[in-house]
Amino acid sequence: MADRRDLTQGSVRVQLIRLASPLSIGIVALFSVTIVDAYFLGQLGTRPLAAISYAFPVAFAVTSLAIGLAAGTGSVLSRAIGKGDRSRIVSLTTHSLVLALIIGILVAAVGISLIRPLFALIGAEGGVLDDITVYMRVWFYGLPLLVLAQVAGSILRANGDALVPSALMIASAAVNIALDPILIFGGFGIAGMGIEGAAWAAFASRVVMPAVIIPVLLFRDRLINLWRTSWTEVFDSWREIARIGIAAALGNAVNPVAVAIVTGIVAVYGDQIVAGFGVAGRLEGFAVIPMLALSGSIGPVAGQNWGAERYDRIREAIRFAFMVCLGWSVVVAIGFWFGADWLASRFSDSAVVSEEARRYLWIVPITFAGYGVTIVAAGAFNTLGRPVLGLAIYLVRSLIFYVPFAFAATALFDTTGVYAGIAIANVLAGFAILWLTFRWLDRMIERQRSAA
Repeated sequence: MADRRDLTQGSVRVQLIRLASPLSIGIVALFSVTIVDAYFLGQLGTRPLAAISYAFPVAFAVTSLAIGLAAGTGSVLSRAIGKGDRSRIVSLTTHSLVLALIIGILVAAVGISLIRPLFALIGAEGGVLDDITVYMRVWFYGLPLLVLAQVAGSILRANGDALVPSALMIASAAVNIALDPILIFGGFGIAGMGIEGAAWAAFASRVVMPAVIIPVLLFRDRLINLWRTSWTEVFDSWREIARIGIAAALGNAVNPVAVAIVTGIVAVYGDQIVAGFGVAGRLEGFAVIPMLALSGSIGPVAGQNWGAERYDRIREAIRFAFMVCLGWSVVVAIGFWFGADWLASRFSDSAVVSEEARRYLWIVPITFAGYGVTIVAAGAFNTLGRPVLGLAIYLVRSLIFYVPFAFAATALFDTTGVYAGIAIANVLAGFAILWLTFRWLDRMIERQRSAA
């Protein structure tokens, strides 16, 4: 492994920034797709916008499976890299890619059969449910490619390479954005397909990452070898990845499931309110990208240093990431206080939709640090081989604070009260998770030193 990929040496802060910066740009590119989708579909009317507002948390929850597998792979791989075990690194890389493809195909098949009953349960009906069905069917077709890309990107980041996966994320987003208006509205001899066109644009973009990353892993890094393995070794790798990945996937799914529940709560106010809440959610997803990048970057740093027994560097990395989350929340809140009016009005001609999005963006963003602390802490524990603690972190935020506070506020107030409840939940969850993180980490390090 090249020296520049060794995360056990040099400044921890520099290493985190080096990994997080290109990842932030890549995530910005991918999240910009959701913004562009919302913008173009908003031109078709409120119904398609409401449809993707319903679809977004469910799609993200399913994507959490891919994120979980990627987390499991990154966890075992980064610790093997920290120990310098080359043979194990090659085996884990190969076996994780095969597992990703198998899981992606199986989940896609199940997902397609459950689209209508699942979204009807959430509260979608009539024409909105029809639009969701059309969109999500194509979305599931591309799921195996998405899972493969997530896992392959995690392998490169575990090896300290954030540039290649980030560049490919940008390329994927460019393909999606370029195809969106053509497939949605029509052009170049292609008939407009509406919301289905947005789904096919996303499918085409998903081909990009695996088409490039797999050859990189195979020829540049020589980390794929399908021949020198046995089924016993394959199942051992899958078991180790699954031990981390299942809990990590559940943890990553908790937040979008919680958002889906709150979307169902908000649905009692009507489709226009759901559309406004969905617009705000997409802008929120865009705003927290640096925090997402930190949560993705903390893993390789924590994993390699755990394998090398550099525990002081793990503490420093987590502390620095938490401080960045706090500072970024302030920056984002100021931006939304001044820009919410303009941003909200870009997505819909409906005054109700725009007003609802504005209301959320004026109240919640100052508390985004609570969410940032959650995802950074969970990412660290997943990589350190303690995915149950990562899952517990998500459950604390979503099931103890986020959903109950939003539900209680709905019973007493209008949607302004719901958003205030979400903000209070973020603050309380942030403080609780901050305390739990360092308490649990210190205990883990104590046990590890005692066992040595």
